[in-house]
Amino acid sequence: MKIALLGYGKMGKVIERIALERGHEIVLKKDESNTYDGLSTADVAIDFSVPTAAVANISSAFHANVPVVSGTTGWLEHFDEMVALCNEKQGGFISSSNFSLGVNIFFELNEYLAKIMSQFDSYKVTMEEIHHTQKLDAPSGTAISLAKGVIENSNYANWTMDEAKNNEIHIEAKRIGDVPGTHTVTYESIVDSIELKHTAHNREGFALGAVIAAEWLAGKKGIYSMKDVLNLK
Repeated sequence: MKIALLGYGKMGKVIERIALERGHEIVLKKDESNTYDGLSTADVAIDFSVPTAAVANISSAFHANVPVVSGTTGWLEHFDEMVALCNEKQGGFISSSNFSLGVNIFFELNEYLAKIMSQFDSYKVTMEEIHHTQKLDAPSGTAISLAKGVIENSNYANWTMDEAKNNEIHIEAKRIGDVPGTHTVTYESIVDSIELKHTAHNREGFALGAVIAAEWLAGKKGIYSMKDVLNLK
């Protein structure tokens, strides 16, 4: 399979290595210094860039009739536009805040726990995420996805990084060293606490999941999620 890498930073380089190890060919390594030459020859594009480049990268791929796997966060105010463009071009698209297989299992556990805890008003949910100091957006896309998972399965209405009201989930974002990503969901009452936690040890899991998603998406049309890739629906 021929892969175009849209974004060639630390994550792009890990994705490249894993893709090559799995027998794929890299036809484009796009960064701010080069063009999209080679994009149209790709079977699929993987976008791990920066928020300011994501829309241009994804749009360019759809215009080139190349399906897109996007793991960039911080640009989702334009998500509906990209979905509309994908549908217009009859393309394929997977966008996820986190492609790690473990995190996507964590998402499922989070939703299941939220359903159970929605019956118990004595517990208050909070979240904490820790990432490396180079991460540009806060809170992380993964933390926002976790909050949405709770909101959709409980009486919570919103999340905030400020002081939380009764129907809001407080998210604390920390930027420390070179931490790949740690996310904790805590339910706390007067008598005890329940914690659900995922700790990434390196970037390998994110990269492997993105390549697996690209393998799954190649040749398909439509809007999908990691639930589809991992058959979690």
